[in-house]
Amino acid sequence: MDQSTYDLAAKVGQSLIQRGWMLVTAESCTGGWVGQAVTAVSGSSAWYERGYITYSNTAKCEMLGVQQATLDRYGAVSPQTAQEMAIGALNCSHAQISVSITGIAGPDGGTAEKPVGMVCFAWAAQDGLVQQETHYFTGGRETIRRQAVVTALEGVLTMLSHAAATA
Repeated sequence: MDQSTYDLAAKVGQSLIQRGWMLVTAESCTGGWVGQAVTAVSGSSAWYERGYITYSNTAKCEMLGVQQATLDRYGAVSPQTAQEMAIGALNCSHAQISVSITGIAGPDGGTAEKPVGMVCFAWAAQDGLVQQETHYFTGGRETIRRQAVVTALEGVLTMLSHAAATA
């Protein structure tokens, strides 16, 4: 992991500690890289509650409560699935904020509608706020996954800023 990602994870940790909140992650295409980034920070047990790696659709349903109907209608890589993953992770944990990631890191698996590099994110907070974004990253598999980790962490900071502004 590069220094800038480590620094970003540490900043997320500081922001979570200030609020007294814990983070839960739900990852698909990143395979636990967000969890790895946050646990690289010493003391992360004070603010990182748990992580789910739900690579298969079955895991998304069984572990996070993603509805099969959502997967059938929109697919695993969709804003709708990312949102259900984020809400499910929050509901299946003791955390106050979650981030989810589902995407196509490549080099295979892309289509015209869902190309390689398409990654859907969602963030959910205990106050009911849910945000989602879809990004289209470029580069190889590792590059796409690294960009997704940074985007996920940046989104947590954005959610925390919003929560602080409305508190």
